[in-house]
Amino acid sequence: MPIAAMTIELRIEHAQSLKDRRQVVRSLKEKLSHGFNISVAELDEAITWQSATLGIAAISASRDYLSGLMRQIEDAVHRIANDLGANAVDIWWDFLDG
Repeated sequence: MPIAAMTIELRIEHAQSLKDRRQVVRSLKEKLSHGFNISVAELDEAITWQSATLGIAAISASRDYLSGLMRQIEDAVHRIANDLGANAVDIWWDFLDG
């Protein structure tokens, strides 16, 4: 059964504190997990206030479905991040066959 894994690198220029960073990351995670029924986790520690790395995982019986889903998620990440004042500077994904 295929699993799709996505990594998102965020840049949060306006973050002046850890609280600002957390607010953006938490909101993005919630909107993605509820909107797409996927697993979303923060992958890095809060090393800087202006950056974050998120990981996403989705599983399905169909690779075609997962490909479409990952493209939809990528579009949503760009849109939601911009609304939150952040930028998705790098997004990549791949299949993990189980």
